[in-house]
Amino acid sequence: MQDYSCKIDTFFRLNYSAVFKYVMIERFFMNTPFAEIVRPHSIEQVVGQSHIIGKNKLINRLIEQKQMINLIFYGPPGTGKTTVAEILAKNSDLSYYKLNATYSKTQDIRDIAENINTFSGINGILIYIDEIQNFNKKQQQLLLEYIEKGQIILIASTTENPYHQIYKSLLSRCTVIEFFSLDDRAIREGIYHALENLQNNGYTIQYEDSVLNMLVVFSSGDLRKGLNTLGTMVQLYSENNELSITKELIETVATSKALLYDKNSDEHYDLLSALQKSIRGSDVNAALHYLARLLESGDIISPSRRLLVMASEDIGMAYPQAISIVKSCIDSAFYLGLPEARLPLAQATILLATSPKSNSGIVAIDSAISDLKTVSTYDIPLHLKDSHYVGAEHLNRGIGYLYPHDFENSYVKQQYLPDTLKDTVYYHPKNNKMENMIQEHFKKILPKK
Repeated sequence: MQDYSCKIDTFFRLNYSAVFKYVMIERFFMNTPFAEIVRPHSIEQVVGQSHIIGKNKLINRLIEQKQMINLIFYGPPGTGKTTVAEILAKNSDLSYYKLNATYSKTQDIRDIAENINTFSGINGILIYIDEIQNFNKKQQQLLLEYIEKGQIILIASTTENPYHQIYKSLLSRCTVIEFFSLDDRAIREGIYHALENLQNNGYTIQYEDSVLNMLVVFSSGDLRKGLNTLGTMVQLYSENNELSITKELIETVATSKALLYDKNSDEHYDLLSALQKSIRGSDVNAALHYLARLLESGDIISPSRRLLVMASEDIGMAYPQAISIVKSCIDSAFYLGLPEARLPLAQATILLATSPKSNSGIVAIDSAISDLKTVSTYDIPLHLKDSHYVGAEHLNRGIGYLYPHDFENSYVKQQYLPDTLKDTVYYHPKNNKMENMIQEHFKKILPKK
């Protein structure tokens, strides 16, 4: 069936401010979700997704040229998929219909198709299908029939990987566009936009940026979640169109009260510090505890980054393969998203906590960097300089260089460091299996003193 919101779209565009004010004063008239009330009506108002939105980007070009192609939007909830689809629809001359594949039937598609050769479908038909992964193969094949004939233009959205969930023949006729989780900056911009709408339409909203950051964190990349939480506060806790947003109010309204924190607060960094120190101390149970607290706040990026750092900083040369394994776990986590992301991240945490430890790498590089700030390093030895150009020999470049592979064990003693640092030692191996092997190797190849 046709989306009834389409029938009043023209009115909304002509008098959006008045409509917004009326709806707000009437306390969410017809139970419209707050996120719907403040949904952007132009592409300029959409936050995030800069890879597809902006000057000369795909979405903007479609709007500017009033062209439409078959599209599949793929990404987490609350990232703008529906908003962008509706903006595209509003800027086209096509008759617009909206379905949700979760509860729509095959007959709903046929009912829309009946308008193909009617006056209402004279300019063409655009269907937006939300959660298209819930359509079975038969329903997707039916859509394909109309798409192949050019009778219907499709925009579909899904939170599941379309290459796994969508009928391949249908997929091949669509352009897949990935939407990414919104970062804190984009979430904050979207919430500020909603607050401005409220304040411009008779509401007095008091808040501190530090408190509002809690709402940003709670959103976990899902702007809709943050906006609906804001809407609940407005609906239930405003008096005489006045609302004071406090930490306590956010904790009351938000579902994850105990785990809410500001990503810029001490608590956030304390958790990351506790995670790293627990892994460094080989306490796997404590490490899993702090990882769980970070993940339950909706944060994947921070613990992933810290785990990757630890693979080099704390495990390092004791188990060099750890960084490759951890990177694979992190890639898997971002591909899966929460809640499944907890599995590979737990695997990485357990691996690091139970691995042998060595900080020889970070000590070595930090010592080398320190010398750059305190010691005059002067020039690179002439025999190490590039000699692969005409005239290099006249400048004594590369003269006297000994090619190690020409010698036994691919080693020959020669100076590599600048003169002022020629006897400096930065790397001091630790006592573990891997670094003991390194020491044994050098004992074999280095000349006896």
